[in-house]
Amino acid sequence: MLKHISRGFFSVLLVTSLVACGSGSGSKGEKKTLETSSSEANVKQGTAEQLYNNGIDAIKTKHYKLATKQFELLQENFPYSGYAPNAQLMQGYAFYLQNKYPEAVKQLETFLQLHPNSPDAPYAFYLRALCYYERISDVTRDQQSTLEALSALNDVVNRFPGTSYARDAQLKIDLCRDHLAGKEMLVGRFYEQQKNYEAAITRFQRVILDYQTTNHVAEALHRSVEIYLKLGLTDQARKTASILGYNYPNSTWYRYTYNDLKKYKLTSNQTEHPTAKNPGFFRRTWNSFTSLF
Repeated sequence: MLKHISRGFFSVLLVTSLVACGSGSGSKGEKKTLETSSSEANVKQGTAEQLYNNGIDAIKTKHYKLATKQFELLQENFPYSGYAPNAQLMQGYAFYLQNKYPEAVKQLETFLQLHPNSPDAPYAFYLRALCYYERISDVTRDQQSTLEALSALNDVVNRFPGTSYARDAQLKIDLCRDHLAGKEMLVGRFYEQQKNYEAAITRFQRVILDYQTTNHVAEALHRSVEIYLKLGLTDQARKTASILGYNYPNSTWYRYTYNDLKKYKLTSNQTEHPTAKNPGFFRRTWNSFTSLF
């Protein structure tokens, strides 16, 4: 799992703000909840305000399952209370803290559907994105969760630019993209080992063109040079090595590439380096010699 978020991130802010939002919103004399069954003896009952405060206290003391039940009871018995929207959001947060991500997403989406203009909507979108982010698996497995996380995180950035949620989401977007690039590299290396060079080049091109800001580009360039040399495509090997040397002159991958070129006696023209390094550089340069197959 790709775990990068602290459980405490914005939690104090959220709990404090929602306590303030809910305080005083319940009316006196609201009906009492039903008596608990013997299996629910530890679940406290009371008014909407009492249930909400019980849930907040349970979160603060890390009794997340109890918190979930308190917020659920509030919504069931006081659906029109001023505390109900906050309880929806906090129940989603309690599910998240229990690693029950599908349940959290469902609860958060319900909150957003019912209260799209709530001042807590930015947090709800952010927390929803975290639920996908926490489910990212290692690069050897399917990356559907990474794609879902990327989409949800981009939603936060696009909807709430300039917020602390957007800034943190952007950091996680970069990590997601690096993760996806790592998957492409894994598959590309496999194809190269199987001597399926066309499929390998396709994967390495995808890293170079679509994930230019990740940590995998230097290796993708080096692997591409390896394949070109194996195929006898010396011009393409020189050009790719030139891009690698210009952008990553001190990298281990460039040293590997330079040694490979020496073995093939292709270092004499290696002094030709690109003269412009700006956005879109890889795409313009790469497209000039990628029509190999």
